[in-house]
Amino acid sequence: MSAPDLEPSAPHGAHGRPLSARQKWAVYKKSPYLPATVLLFILAAAAGFFAGSYSYAMANPTPHRIPTAVVTRPESARGEAFVAALDKALDASLVIHTYPTRARAGQALERQEVFAIIRAGGRGVVVDVAGAAGASVAELLTEAAAKAGAETGVPVTVRDVKPLQRGDPRGLALFYISLAAVIVGFVGAIQLSVHAKELVPLERIAFTAAYSLLGAFAIAAVVDWLIGALDLPFLHSWLILAFTMFASGMVFNMFNTLMGRWAMLPTWGVMVLLGNPSSGGAVSWPLLPSVLGHIGRWLPPGASVNAQHTAVYYRGHQFLFPYLVLGGWTLVSCTVFWVWRHRHPGGRDHMPRHAATGG
Repeated sequence: MSAPDLEPSAPHGAHGRPLSARQKWAVYKKSPYLPATVLLFILAAAAGFFAGSYSYAMANPTPHRIPTAVVTRPESARGEAFVAALDKALDASLVIHTYPTRARAGQALERQEVFAIIRAGGRGVVVDVAGAAGASVAELLTEAAAKAGAETGVPVTVRDVKPLQRGDPRGLALFYISLAAVIVGFVGAIQLSVHAKELVPLERIAFTAAYSLLGAFAIAAVVDWLIGALDLPFLHSWLILAFTMFASGMVFNMFNTLMGRWAMLPTWGVMVLLGNPSSGGAVSWPLLPSVLGHIGRWLPPGASVNAQHTAVYYRGHQFLFPYLVLGGWTLVSCTVFWVWRHRHPGGRDHMPRHAATGG
């Protein structure tokens, strides 16, 4: 073979022309480099927003509105002075609800309408707090009550009349199990879309329900039976966790139907960046920024924490609202997924012809 044969042939004709900017962009769009580059910036932004959302909500919890019961019989000038000093010590606005008797105020505490009860007791004042209503709020009220008593010269007795369970002294276990249900819920849907892409819509819904029931049972069994962190009303808590996991999984399926491969963005935003910090699980709603405190109730993580908290500590005073929130998200997600199921990237209709024939 001669030397000229070893040299690359010189470009000739149309094939030798350099690509134009438009042609380079067309090639780049079809390559894996475009989504990879987009993901670089998305992941960086997500990391910042993730840290920021949790730090904003939890790093420096500040009281805004703390509903408090004041027993007006017998009325006492010492009590009025103490309430004013307590409001000043909290640097917040106590939302005062007056009740004629301790029994009526206690009923309001059981209905979670107030976080504390202030009443005259002997020569001083008795402050009843509810650790189960929010450990951070109870701790804050205890510290502020001592400061207000010292300022006014009124003897103060603080009692926790609704304490947290012994295995969960900070009241965080309910937040953690709800967080597990939320994250595993949509991660499970992601894994089904990757490893079981051929599932048709009805099968996908059925498997989402199945792993929700099984995963929720595992969470409740580990927390209650294995490590004893909580004494759960097992069936009730199990079904709340399963409802949460199913709602979370179907939210991802909804966004996957609408947005395809970018479905993780809105799912992560709703469930993790916004939903978990505002759920009231790690920091009680009265100590959250006011906007987050209101939004959190309308999102699945907040509804799950709310339902679970009431089931464990206020079994005789259930609220319908958190179940309606979970049901609303589930209904909307399932409806969107079913109506636009032809747009979902999975299903056997999307398989190559030869694969379908071979099957």
